[in-house]
Amino acid sequence: MGRKRIGRLLAQVAAVAVLAGTAAVPAAAAEVAGPVDVRAAIAGVPGLRVVEEKPAASGFRFFVLALQQPNDHHHPERGGFEQRLTLLHRGTDRPTVLFTSGYTVSGSQSRSEPAELLDGNQVSTEQRFFGTSRPEPADWSELDIWQAAADHHHVVEALRQVYRAAWISTGGSKGGMATVYHRRFFPQDVAGSVAYSAPNNVDDREDSAYLDFLRTVGTPECRGALGAAQRALLERREALVARYQAWADARGDGFGLVGGADRAFEIAVLRAPFMFWQGRGQAACPAVPAPDASDDALYGWLADVAQLPVYADSVANQFVPYFYQLGTQLGYFPVETDHLADLLRYPGATEPRSFVPRDVPLRYRPQAMRDVDRWVRTDGERLMFVNGAADPSVAEPFRLGRGTRDSYVFQVPGGTHSIRIAQLPSPDAAAASATLHRWAGV
Repeated sequence: MGRKRIGRLLAQVAAVAVLAGTAAVPAAAAEVAGPVDVRAAIAGVPGLRVVEEKPAASGFRFFVLALQQPNDHHHPERGGFEQRLTLLHRGTDRPTVLFTSGYTVSGSQSRSEPAELLDGNQVSTEQRFFGTSRPEPADWSELDIWQAAADHHHVVEALRQVYRAAWISTGGSKGGMATVYHRRFFPQDVAGSVAYSAPNNVDDREDSAYLDFLRTVGTPECRGALGAAQRALLERREALVARYQAWADARGDGFGLVGGADRAFEIAVLRAPFMFWQGRGQAACPAVPAPDASDDALYGWLADVAQLPVYADSVANQFVPYFYQLGTQLGYFPVETDHLADLLRYPGATEPRSFVPRDVPLRYRPQAMRDVDRWVRTDGERLMFVNGAADPSVAEPFRLGRGTRDSYVFQVPGGTHSIRIAQLPSPDAAAASATLHRWAGV
């Protein structure tokens, strides 16, 4: 299921993840220090190309970059692709934050919370197979967590030639997961890592933690209202699916990937409780429509909470790499169906296979997540996990172990998927900020 949050497109549709902890660049920041001709320095890095420089706030420079990466880091002689990056330059003497959403790279000049706290540079990465960072032709076997971590390693190696101060890595949701995977394979690349709302689905065959979470989160009244809304939506399926199809037709869109508007509608209804708790929480319970609400009210609520545009081809096709990763290494969580069993038509429709073309092989490899989890507990160092207490995405969180060093888990009380260090209780926020500064040496 969706791991939060995500680049610009994902932010627009609020689908499954978030760009964790971003903050706007201050309009009146101090001027960049030092005489370095940063554009020339960047352009001089082998394999790195300056695509363009865009206007930025005073004290900053903003570059769109492309870095040559091998299709397969085990066999760099077999061709490559350009990975899209952005660089928000603050100063070559400042710390640098490596940020990823886990999806496409945003054109935004916002800084992640660690970059804001450290007043640092930020290098934002697009993940392989997303956006323009795609090998052609695509060999899906080259999309795995090690290859993506090796991409990040190459980014750090390349830009450290210009930015020699401490590096910190960060990301939220799927980006937080990618941050941890990078550290597992290249633990010395950065001085520390902050992972927001990062799931840790160690055993995809045993996902009861997600169902248990959704059966207990919030109040019984709110959970009951969500279940009743789901039934009402499915009982009015014919009229609401017709509306969904008409919406797609008006856009010249369709549902070829997921198998039709009716199937897409059922998937959205099944995912609605998870998406509700992930993105809204208890405070939004009064807005859950009653079973006797109008078609307009029910459809509008589902479109907003479950993000109906996500299942149309124009968006869904852009997230095939995400669902491929879920179905091969990252794992997925189950949805509750017992209370809707008499109304369902498509068994297993919410599984990753529904979002990956049938000609793309999808074989789950359980060892990947077990290995990462073991590394965090036995060898992880300088890791910080920030989670929301009411976020179902982290029903299975990363946990520290006896071998973990200089690492911390913080929790925002009542927090959902979009949380920040600044939302922690004051003592925890101060401790997290102090740790981050210590890691960065500032």
